[in-house]
Amino acid sequence: MADAPHGAVELGDLSDLGDGEMRCFEDIGPDGIVVCRVGGALFALADNCSHADTPLSGGRLRGYGLTCPLHGTSFDVRDGTHSGPPAWEGVPCHRVTESDGVAVVVMASTDDDRPSDGGRLQTR
Repeated sequence: MADAPHGAVELGDLSDLGDGEMRCFEDIGPDGIVVCRVGGALFALADNCSHADTPLSGGRLRGYGLTCPLHGTSFDVRDGTHSGPPAWEGVPCHRVTESDGVAVVVMASTDDDRPSDGGRLQTR
């Protein structure tokens, strides 16, 4: 991809992803990512709950909150922050752009790109 930012991955045409819907991309990043469309905009999170090590794509999207299917913690798709216990921290959030029918995710690559409530602690 010419002039693409470092860490950019083309997702293809996501114009068929309706508002309030999500799609999992298992082969992107260490845990895969889940892409959600809310209010017409695309958002991407790591597809792994920071508490339960389970795919968030199996959960429910309501507004900007993506709820883990296992214990019910909700993560804000805009920045990856969590709503509270049982998760103690958020999940990585990645920027998504859409242009000329092509969606591109720019993967966060440093701890500075993580939610303000810390890194990741995985418990089972």
